[in-house]
Amino acid sequence: LKHNSEAGRSGIWISTGDLIQLIDTQSHLPKAFPLDIEIVHEEDVFAVVFKPPGLIVNGNQFRTLENALIDQLTPSEAPDALKWGKPVHRLDSATSGLVIIAKTLEAHRLFGELFASRKIQKVYHAIVQGVPENQSIFTEVDAKSAETKLTVISSVPSLRNGHLSLVQLEPKTGRTHQLRIHCAEIGHPIVGDQLCGEVGNVMKHKGLFLVATSLEFDHPITQLSVKISVPTPAKFEALLKREERRFTENKV
Repeated sequence: LKHNSEAGRSGIWISTGDLIQLIDTQSHLPKAFPLDIEIVHEEDVFAVVFKPPGLIVNGNQFRTLENALIDQLTPSEAPDALKWGKPVHRLDSATSGLVIIAKTLEAHRLFGELFASRKIQKVYHAIVQGVPENQSIFTEVDAKSAETKLTVISSVPSLRNGHLSLVQLEPKTGRTHQLRIHCAEIGHPIVGDQLCGEVGNVMKHKGLFLVATSLEFDHPITQLSVKISVPTPAKFEALLKREERRFTENKV
């Protein structure tokens, strides 16, 4: 929005004869944020990328996943191609993992419908404090129903936490911070969680040990089943080995 050739802002009084211009922000390619992003899967209408931790997906900031991808994806050849890829869902800034990027208007709309109807299956992995039981968690998040399936994969002894466990998390609903809140509410917060973790025991500067590792859905155009997965980041295995080693050395 421009007001008399100047950037518009709230609180301006409009007078007779003023020139008001609405600027299409989609017509100008934004400046690319210089950060290499791993492209896990790409085809003409969409891509799946791996978002690093500490990066927001999009919004009114320069340092975003969307801006980083400006010059890293191959433009679609479809008639309704977007000028640049658009994320169709979000991850918390602290959470790393797979994000779907639409490259056409139709793909953006169809993926939105798939997410709205919960037809995209998402799997996360996390390291949590202690050893939880395999379970489904149903506690509300923000006064709305929420469900998460938790499965323990492995556990190691830890001097500070008793044990640390690698778990698989399958959200059946998509509430904000759902996985972090659910793990904390059952007494097994995610390691590095400064939002829901125990005060003084969040392993600052290590980051949040939560990653989106798998997406499964029907292709929005061909309807064929698609499953895209990545392994857990190296820091997950490194943390578990370090904690187990320190525990063993302290017991010798």
